[in-house]
Amino acid sequence: MGNSESLKNEAKSQPHVLNRARAAYLGLAIGDALGATTEFMTPGEIKVAYKVHRKIIGGGWLYLKPGQVTDDTEMSLALGRALLASEAWDRKGIADNFLAWMRSQPVDIGATCRRGIRDYMFKGQLETPYNDWDAGNGAAMRMMPVALFTLGHDELLSRYAKEQAHLTHNHVLSDAACLVIGRMVHRSIFGCNRFELHELTRELVAEYHTFRFNNYRGNASSYVVDTLQTVFHYLFTTGSFEECLIGVVNQGGDADTTGAIAGMIAGAFYGLEEIPARWLKKLNREVREEVEAQASRLVKLSPWGCSRLE
Repeated sequence: MGNSESLKNEAKSQPHVLNRARAAYLGLAIGDALGATTEFMTPGEIKVAYKVHRKIIGGGWLYLKPGQVTDDTEMSLALGRALLASEAWDRKGIADNFLAWMRSQPVDIGATCRRGIRDYMFKGQLETPYNDWDAGNGAAMRMMPVALFTLGHDELLSRYAKEQAHLTHNHVLSDAACLVIGRMVHRSIFGCNRFELHELTRELVAEYHTFRFNNYRGNASSYVVDTLQTVFHYLFTTGSFEECLIGVVNQGGDADTTGAIAGMIAGAFYGLEEIPARWLKKLNREVREEVEAQASRLVKLSPWGCSRLE
């Protein structure tokens, strides 16, 4: 067997896939916890306060404890719980879990997510109507469990990415962002190289030119285009998980979400070994345990898992 073929087989082995799946989900939570400190700050303000922000210390405008996560991770976990409870795609179960989460008085919830969940609560609405103002990043940030649940099946990924998004966000740019994030996680888990990962961004930009990031201007707002431009810029101009996340969260803006999305893709791409131990140690223990458990169980329920882990 040739060396390249051996590497391909190793990339799709059970230990490799489970390693990358756990790293992706942990990357989401770590990026969230790290970025929450600098959310809504400018790069200049971050530099004055921290020089370079590189430690999970909590604080920020939400006055978080070190290692505490926000809505990015909490909504992802709520979505994952619904899938694990049903062991099937369950849009109503997801909506019920989002509603229970909103009623738990979370530390933060985006306005568009709140509106969508309230529409479900009062109208039983499982798909919000198309809205020109729904191009935020609130659906994209919770793609992690969807990506793992559909691992190995692009058609299901495309369908479920939109269905979960439309619970709160219905906009073509949000849909496109959700899908490319899912595909990047899939490819990374299966051991793609940087050029293959970049090809997915070129396909996105070919269809929606507004996502172009080759002349990155430093905008890191909650507008999903700004979010992905920030993630892509640092993903492709750095050489490690740590460098990528530090670059992203020091850009400020919607730093918990840009950090979360960068973390899930970079985690899948670099693997568990590249996640700094000091960040893992600081992450809230209960969150870490549930994230790792969900990652393994969701992969086992996925099309890939059902065919390989019998």
